[in-house]
Amino acid sequence: MAKPNYAITRQFGGDFAAAVLAIKEALGQEGFGILTEIDVSQTLKKKLGVNYPNYYILGACNPPNAYKALMAETEVGLLLPCNVIVFEKGDCVYISAIRPTIALTISDNQALKEIAQLIEDKLMAAVDRAVQ
Repeated sequence: MAKPNYAITRQFGGDFAAAVLAIKEALGQEGFGILTEIDVSQTLKKKLGVNYPNYYILGACNPPNAYKALMAETEVGLLLPCNVIVFEKGDCVYISAIRPTIALTISDNQALKEIAQLIEDKLMAAVDRAVQ
């Protein structure tokens, strides 16, 4: 599977429900709270009547760093929270998180770039922990 440069993606060794629980726990251990949860598969079924493989979006927030980012640039809220997804592709389950260092290349604010690296390190640690 080709991985886009804006994603931290790892294959999970269990089933879909276990992956969702594992990443929620790992994010919590890295200081993230979950602000939003979207069951994309269920939404597509309800709204469009289509079947789509399991796909779940978590909106994760690390409050201290979100606050720093907002202080550095108010409009950064357009890019918050950090999305983490769990999805099935074929017979495999994956966990993927946004790379804030890539997402924030649209800003020239150096303070945001430093915060983005801190958050990316935490997201990578959470994804890696979840798949162990």
